[in-house]
Amino acid sequence: MRIGITGHRGLSEAVEKDVRQALHEVIEAYPPGGLTGVSCIADGPDAWFAEEVLRCGGRIEVVVPAAEYREGLPAWHHESYDGLLRRASDIHHTGLTRSDAQAHMTGSELLVGLVDELIAVWDGQPARGYGGTADVVAYANRTGVAVRILWPENATRS
Repeated sequence: MRIGITGHRGLSEAVEKDVRQALHEVIEAYPPGGLTGVSCIADGPDAWFAEEVLRCGGRIEVVVPAAEYREGLPAWHHESYDGLLRRASDIHHTGLTRSDAQAHMTGSELLVGLVDELIAVWDGQPARGYGGTADVVAYANRTGVAVRILWPENATRS
């Protein structure tokens, strides 16, 4: 089974705790070694998902939206990003250089095309900018990829 992830970044510690627990519950339901997680491994749900897939005995594949993608992530996340990238069984590149909204959406479209199901850590609200979680969910729906929404009850985004 190949599962992808999309989700909001910059979540509070309380929401992070609930999202990590929900991701754990979803991922542990798969047989050990029977899961491939596909992620862009950005800070937040992307990285938490990849870490949990590995912890539960699965493997990860990484989508790199642009050559400059890592530099656009927070500096505090670079070590985690690099570690997850090293553990990836496969790395997929869009071929784009500049890390902008178009590259992020292109990377998400590539990711959706690689998976059987997409987990969306999504509050159900419209995207705050092109390529946001709502846009990725809409793309998955248009292309027939199953979407599982994970959003803790009473959670809010900052």
